[in-house]
Amino acid sequence: MTHQHNPFSPEHKKELADIAHRIVANGKGILAADESTGSMDKRFSSIGVDNIEENRRCYRQLLFTANKELADCVGGIIFFHETMYQKTDDGVSFVELAKKLKIEVGIKVDKGVVPLAGTNGETTTQGLDGLSERCAQYKKDGANFAKWRCVLKISETTPSSLAIMENANVLARYASICQQNRIVPIVEPEILPDGTHDLKRCQYVSEKVLAAVYKALSDHHVYLEGTLLKPNMVTAGHACPTKYKPEEVGMATVVALRRNVPAAVPGVVFLSGGQSEEEATIHLNAINQCPLLKPWALSFSYGRALQASALKAWGGKKENVPGAMEEYKKRAKANHLAAQGKYVATGQAGAAAGESLFQADHAY
Repeated sequence: MTHQHNPFSPEHKKELADIAHRIVANGKGILAADESTGSMDKRFSSIGVDNIEENRRCYRQLLFTANKELADCVGGIIFFHETMYQKTDDGVSFVELAKKLKIEVGIKVDKGVVPLAGTNGETTTQGLDGLSERCAQYKKDGANFAKWRCVLKISETTPSSLAIMENANVLARYASICQQNRIVPIVEPEILPDGTHDLKRCQYVSEKVLAAVYKALSDHHVYLEGTLLKPNMVTAGHACPTKYKPEEVGMATVVALRRNVPAAVPGVVFLSGGQSEEEATIHLNAINQCPLLKPWALSFSYGRALQASALKAWGGKKENVPGAMEEYKKRAKANHLAAQGKYVATGQAGAAAGESLFQADHAY
C-alpha cells in the first residue's frame, strides 16, 4: 500500500522552488565550471599551460569576474570543490563574488563514473556515501544547488535496462539527499553523442531514459518544483552520416521532453555534449523556437560551449585576460538570447566557435 508522507515544510519547499526559478529566470542559464583537475589538464594542455592550482584559479577568476556584465545571462555557476574555496586577486572568495552578482552557487557532488559489472562497458556514478554530510557543509559554505552526472551510451546493445534503472535510481537518491539539505539538485542523465546512431534512435533512447528517471524521482518522493533537469539535446551520433537541420533537432528534443518531463519541473538546462560553441547555441535557439507547447524554461548549462573561445584567447597570459573575457561574454549573451528563441547568427563568432568539442567517452 502506498502511503503519502511529506517530509518538507511549506517554507522548505518554497526555498527550493525559489532557487530553481532564479537560476533559469528570463533566459538565464548556468556556467558549468566544475571541471575536475584531470579535465582541466586536458583543457590547459591544448593551450600549453601548466595545470597548477594558481593557473586554474586565474582562469576561473577571468570567467567569474566577467559575470559582472552578465547579470541577465548567467543565473548559476557550478563549482568544483577546489574552486569553492578560492579567492580573487583582491581576496574576495569566488562564492562571495557570485552572491554579490545575485548568481546562485552550485557544486559538483558526484565522485565520478565506475563500471557496471555484467554490462557492455556501461557505468554507474559513485558518491552517495557521505553525500548528506557533504551537502550540509556545502550549504553552510554558500552552495544552493548541486550537480550529479550519470552517463549512458547508445550502441546496438546499450543502454541496457539495468544501466537505465541503476542510473535513474542513483540520480533519485542523490536528488532526495540534496533536497533534505535545502539544496536544489540538477538531475543529469547524459546520453553520450558517441556512435553512428541517427536522430530517431537518440530520441527513442532519450525518452526511455527520461521516463525511468522521473519514475525513480517519484518513487523517492523528490519535490519536482525544486529540481532542474540537465539532459542531452536529441542529436544524431557524432559519426552519423546524416546531418540534421537545427529545426529537426529542436522538434525531436521538445517532443522527447513533452512525453516524459512533468510540467512541475521549473527548467531544463541542456548540456552541450561536445557540440561546437556555435552549434550548441543554434540548437538551443531552435529548441526554444519549436512551435509546440513548452511548460518549462529551456536554457543552458554549458562548460566547453561557453569557454572554448575564451580559453583559446587567454592562453595562460595575463595580458590576454580582457580579450578572453570578451569571448566568454559573447557566448553568454548569445546563449541568453537562444534561451529565449531570439538568437540570430552574425558570423562574428569567437576563436573556437566553430570547432567541434567532441571527446569520445567524455568524462569530467
